[in-house]
Amino acid sequence: MPYRMLGSTGEKVSAIGIGGYHIGLPTDEKESIAIVRTALDNGINFLDNCWDYNGGKSEERMGKALRDGYRKKAFLMTKIDGRDKATAAKQINDSLRRLQTDHIDLLQFHEIIRMPDPERIFAPGGALEAVLEAKRAGKVRYIGFTGHKSPDIHLKMLHTAEKHNFRFDTVQMPLNVMDSHYHSFEKKVLPVLVKQRIGVLGMKPMGAGIILKSKMVTPVECLHYAMSLPTSVVITGCDSLAVVKQAIEAGRSFRKLSHGEMASLLTRTAKVAADGEYEMYKTSHDFDGTYHSPEWLGPGVSGETG
Repeated sequence: MPYRMLGSTGEKVSAIGIGGYHIGLPTDEKESIAIVRTALDNGINFLDNCWDYNGGKSEERMGKALRDGYRKKAFLMTKIDGRDKATAAKQINDSLRRLQTDHIDLLQFHEIIRMPDPERIFAPGGALEAVLEAKRAGKVRYIGFTGHKSPDIHLKMLHTAEKHNFRFDTVQMPLNVMDSHYHSFEKKVLPVLVKQRIGVLGMKPMGAGIILKSKMVTPVECLHYAMSLPTSVVITGCDSLAVVKQAIEAGRSFRKLSHGEMASLLTRTAKVAADGEYEMYKTSHDFDGTYHSPEWLGPGVSGETG
């Protein structure tokens, strides 16, 4: 399994990571545990999760999977939705309890999908205060943020951090064969992260499976395209042992695609990707958990994304 440096943290993470949302989907909890442990036993060490995934079930199942010595094999990431200090602090403690750990390796602000989100997080009494307190207490090692809606919102989050003399360790965003053609994170945000040596977490390499419906690319092509970008890790959802084994094989068989191979994939997808039809996380509310449940953000915060 190839490993890469996580930005300038000094940490080495597997080039492929396991998405947390899908861990809560199998009917049988034992299969969820087997997915996590199979990944860890085969060299995938980066685990993604979130406070709100499947009503907490994803974190609870991952916590059970990390028993019996598996925690030490994992670089564990989870996310919180709270925009104010009190809500964020509660969600951090909920996640620690569910994940059955005394620390989270990487904590990220989730769903930065609204232009006011950066100001809310960095405001006096905002969520960053809770995360920094958790870091000082040893509950959190590194800090990042994630979002899937607009590269301009990501750039605003980075700019807001800079204004407050704060530097994120990681940024998570969609990176795939369609993104380059429509409101592109690859074109607008990725170069900034590389320049600043911030860890790049690629997500939605297959657009939650929607990209595969275009019939233009295979799952392995999707993973290898995203892995050929300057990503620290590409996170992919695995809801069965068969899918996690496919991810493991994609990692082991990876060789960086040439410029010509990358260009060929982009040419193949250009027409179908032009209007965002296969990137519904950008064009609809279908993937906006905090739009549908704005109470996760904290009191008095609207879930509207504009």
